[in-house]
Amino acid sequence: MLSRINTIAFNGLETQDVDLQVQISSGLPAFSIVGLPDKAVAESKERVRAALNSLGLSLPAKRITINLAPADLLKEGSHYDLAVALGILACMQTLPLEELSNYVALGELSLDGSILSVNGVLPAAIHANRKHKGLICPKSQGEEAVWSGLEEIIAAQNLLEIINHFKGTQIISKPEKKSTPQKAQYADLSDVLGQETAKRALEIAAAGGHNMLMIGPPGSGKSMIAARMAGILPPLTAEEALETSIIHSIAGELKGGHICFERPFRAPHHNASTPSLVGGGRRAAPGEISLAHNGILFLDELPEFNRATLEALRQPLENGYVTISRVNAHTTYPAKFQLIAAMNPCRCGNLGTPGFECPRAPLCGLEYQSKISGPLMDRIDLQIEVHAVSPWELAEAKRGETSAQIRERVIKAREIQTKRFQEYGHPEYHTNSELKGKLLEQAAELDKESENLLIAYAEKNNLSARGYHRILRLARTIADLQNSKKVLRIHLAEALSYRRALPDKKK
Repeated sequence: MLSRINTIAFNGLETQDVDLQVQISSGLPAFSIVGLPDKAVAESKERVRAALNSLGLSLPAKRITINLAPADLLKEGSHYDLAVALGILACMQTLPLEELSNYVALGELSLDGSILSVNGVLPAAIHANRKHKGLICPKSQGEEAVWSGLEEIIAAQNLLEIINHFKGTQIISKPEKKSTPQKAQYADLSDVLGQETAKRALEIAAAGGHNMLMIGPPGSGKSMIAARMAGILPPLTAEEALETSIIHSIAGELKGGHICFERPFRAPHHNASTPSLVGGGRRAAPGEISLAHNGILFLDELPEFNRATLEALRQPLENGYVTISRVNAHTTYPAKFQLIAAMNPCRCGNLGTPGFECPRAPLCGLEYQSKISGPLMDRIDLQIEVHAVSPWELAEAKRGETSAQIRERVIKAREIQTKRFQEYGHPEYHTNSELKGKLLEQAAELDKESENLLIAYAEKNNLSARGYHRILRLARTIADLQNSKKVLRIHLAEALSYRRALPDKKK
């Protein structure tokens, strides 16, 4: 007796077909799984045995062999449990094999026969839709699968429901797509009193998708400002929402059957390891930078992060993806995130505050800030100083513009950019931070006077080619916020003001 069930394996965001073959043959009773299974897959035979026993079904006293083809592809995870159980039931003629061949199955089994949630249901449903097959998945994740557009979805609570469904004694209705959740309630930027320069820089960063670093003493409001970044960004497009939700589904962070229409905001602690930030581990799981795809990665206390961990951000910041290399596979995850970072000017935080500096100032500030390498700093478009707000300023300051008001300007600026990219024949671009080569020269063309200003600044500050181009992108965004078709000298001058030099060791 031989049966075959369709299931899948994950390699990053890619899904690969797995042909799960079950053979029950004569011989000494045995239950073996072959085809390069990991520990979780190898243990599935015990979960399947217990789940079938809970239904009053016993495995035949014969030799049961499960083959996961292709045999040279590593099979990881507990989502193979359901396919193994269905294959055995089909081999025992409890389920119709011909009908099962039209479905892709994944789910983890409990000992009582219930089907538990697993990671990756959304990309599995998209894969099944592409292959013109249905999907059998846990009931708790049926609403998640509906977002793929798949019509044939069997979201069952336990094995008994699946058996009854195929026998016709019970009909499992297709899960319904849950309504889009209400917008997330973000803290408002009007709560930040003073700090007009920082709020202006935040608006520019949001409008053009630029990276931003805030340097200032403790309590000056750096984290408070960064936390309000998500509230001034436009919502995700449908394409971006699906792409972001696939990553969160692979990581097991897509809850409640909703896909995410709000931009992610990830804020890992500074003791985060390189694999947790970039991605990796035994299963090459997505890291914080991929979970922040199409959103914000906030790194507070930037110099306190491990040096090697920070250096690992350089390639994703430039290319928008990260490749995790292992002995037997290379996994690529998208990582097009916006970096917002904050740091103190020195370890004690009082550098530049008269009467409170330590005896080693300003050398202590140079040593502390030099933990951030030049190449990484070169990838940060806006580098601003955030000064402490005095009690008198707090008492007299009035609330400024709300996040909603600023968000309107940000959305208009992004609409201008989208229209420009379409006119240039590059609809794949969305923000000025992505501009490169001739497209950048075309979008941010300078007059002779502005060009001389930029060249003089670049020579004086030993600016790299990357830094030169980042200033052009920043100036283009400032011009878009003012609805200016050309990049003028005033826009370039403001862009240059956001490039901050490290403290001079000779002072």
